[in-house]
Amino acid sequence: MGKFWSFFFALVPILGIGLFVFAINDWAPIRGHWFPELISKSHVIDNLFNFIMYLTGAVFIGTSIVLAWIMVKYDGGSNKEPVIYSHGSHTLEVIWSIIPAVVLLFIAIYQMDAWANARMYRPTLSDGTEMPPHARVTGRQFEWKIQYPGKDGKLDTPDDLHLINDLHVPMDEDIVIRIESMDVLHSFFLPNLRVKQDVVPGMQQHIWFHAVKDGTYDIVCAELCGWGHYKMKGRLTVEPSREEFDKWLEKAYAEQETAQYSLDEE
Repeated sequence: MGKFWSFFFALVPILGIGLFVFAINDWAPIRGHWFPELISKSHVIDNLFNFIMYLTGAVFIGTSIVLAWIMVKYDGGSNKEPVIYSHGSHTLEVIWSIIPAVVLLFIAIYQMDAWANARMYRPTLSDGTEMPPHARVTGRQFEWKIQYPGKDGKLDTPDDLHLINDLHVPMDEDIVIRIESMDVLHSFFLPNLRVKQDVVPGMQQHIWFHAVKDGTYDIVCAELCGWGHYKMKGRLTVEPSREEFDKWLEKAYAEQETAQYSLDEE
């Protein structure tokens, strides 16, 4: 029975690794279960993820093999060797403390570019000043309020454009978004741009990205924020050019003005 249970135990890592292989290569029957399409230049995020996954995967495979071997070799039903009591090995303790420390230090250095690109190198204007926000996104239970500056280019003025769950940006431009929360902790997540940032009540934060493909993509909340968390989903539309974005913006402004005029008449 010991060999049977050892084989049964070994099936867990074998099947697990098999699922990862099928998902990474987009093979049937689990197509479309790996990363969503990348529409930005954030390859550094994918590279960091893959490095950590392969590293931990190698450790997982190694420990699984060792555990399966121990279960077979030291099966109580068939092993006739006497029990040996050990007080441990100081050398072994030092080795398995140093190796993880070195690996963690390497990961800390390896991820510095990803951290700098996402949190430190905010896009700037031609004069070197920080690029102003393209829009403000405010999370609240359970929607994303999106506020675009009006024709004066400033937020919180009477001509601002207000929408719900509908973020539009031009393609091939650096975009800065200010994110805030009205109530609880949310997490603003753009899977196709590899951008995710917790939205903390009382804090003004900024994220930035550079989309290189037009289309419509998801905005989701990646933080459990209440009973309606599952439906806190928005839409990111990447317009193919600045001209197309300006056309959409003019149309949205006109629709807002028309709606406001109708409300005033009532």
